[in-house]
Amino acid sequence: MVRDEDVVHKFRQSNFGRLSFFVGFGIFLFLLSNRVDELRVYQGATLAMYVVAIASLILLTGYSGQVSLGHGALLAIGGYSAALARNHLSAPVWITFLIAVLVTAMAGAVLGTAAARLSGPYLAGTTLALAVGLPSIANQFGFLGGEQGLLFDVGFPPASLGEDFTQYKWYFWIASLAALISIWWLQNILRSRYGRSWRALRGNEVAAELAGIHAGKSKTLAFTISSGLAGLAGALLAMTISTVSPSAFPLSLSFALLTGAILSGVTTLSGVMIGALTLVATPEIAAAISNRFSTSENVTTNLPGLLVSALLILVVLLVPNGPVEQMRTVRNRKRAITR
Repeated sequence: MVRDEDVVHKFRQSNFGRLSFFVGFGIFLFLLSNRVDELRVYQGATLAMYVVAIASLILLTGYSGQVSLGHGALLAIGGYSAALARNHLSAPVWITFLIAVLVTAMAGAVLGTAAARLSGPYLAGTTLALAVGLPSIANQFGFLGGEQGLLFDVGFPPASLGEDFTQYKWYFWIASLAALISIWWLQNILRSRYGRSWRALRGNEVAAELAGIHAGKSKTLAFTISSGLAGLAGALLAMTISTVSPSAFPLSLSFALLTGAILSGVTTLSGVMIGALTLVATPEIAAAISNRFSTSENVTTNLPGLLVSALLILVVLLVPNGPVEQMRTVRNRKRAITR
């Protein structure tokens, strides 16, 4: 019989192991940033942003079963919130990111309350309409900068880091630290009773309610947390491009994030790096193919989307649960056979 003390001890060991992994990975990223060129450092910051954004979508869709086709709109809310806090309040960098998280989480709570009453195509259509309509809404208010948008300058890195510490390294450090903290915190949430409740709702909502889970409150909470993470990703995106405008958060961004979540394995957080890396690497691969075959400008522009779409189709056909979940299933089958 397993004692409660043994369960608690194993749980603490698991938490310590995950925390040690994240700290070790952070040290590795720090060392790596000093050995690669500026382009790779900038891509690393973009990669960290995608990790946070895709993780927020995996939480919403993969764990709580709520489909969002307009997640880019939540990123836009976070980006605009951070820029307004920075420009009008002269808030420190970490405060601007905190404001982005809180404002977007509140917007997500309002949207999540309505979303809890919807399901399937109705919820997907609602989020899609938000992403389509957001650029028009932003253009109606002068304090949002209109079509030109707003500048978002996080400032120069601290002088104590040395003269060789570039602006892109500063972006990379901020984005990587935000991503590591977010994923570590999100993993703990998903291993708690909240995560178990969301998985139960995704599996069978009626059975979950009979077990005492309040479906509406649980879905709203998932939407709120997912929105807060999306807002953080939006602030990170605004930081890397130093501006926030309607063109920075197009509808294609929402579809790209959904694609990244599916490539990662929408039901597991373990493969989030795969989807993020795919979204970052695809434009570079497309550019290399275009240069190799001297394609037209129209082909060069549309080739990244074509490559991602083709890869998405292959993943859905061959590994519908994502590469990580597929490898885990194969490993469990092998263990079952050996026993």
